[in-house]
Amino acid sequence: MTVDGRLTRCFAAVFPALPSEQIESASVDTVPEWDSLAAVTLLAVIEEEFGVEVTPLDVPDLRSYAAVADFLRERVDG
Repeated sequence: MTVDGRLTRCFAAVFPALPSEQIESASVDTVPEWDSLAAVTLLAVIEEEFGVEVTPLDVPDLRSYAAVADFLRERVDG
């Protein structure tokens, strides 16, 4: 499965009410449920799914699906 497919699955797990067609455009500005607790949960799910470490310095930049996807593409093959 591609990075995007796996990431979409992570977003769907953390934001089950988010329609699948809106996942790739999701951000803290467009998803009301994306609060600090959801952010921590999402990043934990992503760390587990991809085997990457998200440091506290990375967190402020990871505020959208696109930003997280770019972050992962830099660190994960496929």
